[in-house]
Amino acid sequence: MPNNIKRSFRPFLVLTIFSFLLATWAEAKIPDDPPKGIRTVVIDAGHGGRDPGAVGKKAKEKDLALAISLKVGKYIEENIPEVKVIYTRKKDEYIELWKRADIANKADADLFISIHVNALHKPEVQGTLTLVLGQHRAEENLDVAMRENSVILLEEDYEITYEGFDPKSTESYIMFSLMQKTYFKQSIEFGDFVQDQFRERANRRDLGVREQGILVLARTTMPGVLVETGFISNAEEEKYLMSKYGQEIIASAIYRGFKEYKEEIDRRSNLSVVVSDSPPKAETEAQQAEAKTQPDPASSSWQETVRASVSGTAPVLFRIQVASSKNNIDPQPSLFKGYKDVKVIQDGRWYKYLVGEESSYHDALEMCNEVKKDYPDAFVVASKNQKIIPLKTALEEINR
Repeated sequence: MPNNIKRSFRPFLVLTIFSFLLATWAEAKIPDDPPKGIRTVVIDAGHGGRDPGAVGKKAKEKDLALAISLKVGKYIEENIPEVKVIYTRKKDEYIELWKRADIANKADADLFISIHVNALHKPEVQGTLTLVLGQHRAEENLDVAMRENSVILLEEDYEITYEGFDPKSTESYIMFSLMQKTYFKQSIEFGDFVQDQFRERANRRDLGVREQGILVLARTTMPGVLVETGFISNAEEEKYLMSKYGQEIIASAIYRGFKEYKEEIDRRSNLSVVVSDSPPKAETEAQQAEAKTQPDPASSSWQETVRASVSGTAPVLFRIQVASSKNNIDPQPSLFKGYKDVKVIQDGRWYKYLVGEESSYHDALEMCNEVKKDYPDAFVVASKNQKIIPLKTALEEINR
């Protein structure tokens, strides 16, 4: 066959193969209405075993992904016990990509969360990114898809298992532009919740929610995302992701995104919505451990620092959050167990209800212990200019 005919025939052949492939990979369940609540979630720790994933100067993606995944699952199990959590792996082992999707499909899961660590040849790049199934929009995005999908090359007979899909061939990615976006809207919605948490609460750079040709998402039959928790190729982010504090905060952000998504789906399904917005216990412990490194509040240097921050355009203040709601509730004492002067601050989609006002984080912690007698899930938050700011940012600011 002449070369020019071969070149024109090959794309047609790819289209034909993948048109058949789309019909056989999974049954298309097109939900006209939102799912009836979130009952089962699958947490997928990327890579593992003989597949290290991206490798940094000190860490491997497989280890960081597993540590964060186990924390996310634990947060859900401890705080939302009615949700069943299933893990694709709980130790350092190699799980074929098709098996990960199969685990979720057989469990009839309502959501699939695959957790990874990013890498790029540009070491200055950093930030968090959530991917949903779709067509890549930029060359660097294609690089991510090829890296994540190339794990199938470690599998025996991958050409047969994945019906000729070649993770290194750009022509193979034509399939993702053809796929019916059955769960696209719900996946985007969940991804937005997660990225909001990364930006607003975890204080990480937000790279947004993007479409990507991710093979594991193509094989699952429920809404799903692949979360890139940071760049192992960036020295600062690698150090953060290796730390217990960083892992707790990243896992907490994913958990909170899940919690908000579940509440939204439950609301649309006429199920009860939890008003309390307490942080996971491990997150609080991590924040308190960070606080121990701060100066003694009784010291003159601490007092000078606080006075300096107050003398600026706006002071950093610490308050106790007792509740949150998507509805603006009148903060009258009768609705808040007799507490007067309840402060309301709108934070994204939520109204946060706060009591107390301290310039010292340590004083706020003591007050929080008292408030917990009435609100066991109460916790300390920081605010400035009538806005909630990340606690870590507040502590860094008043100690500059």
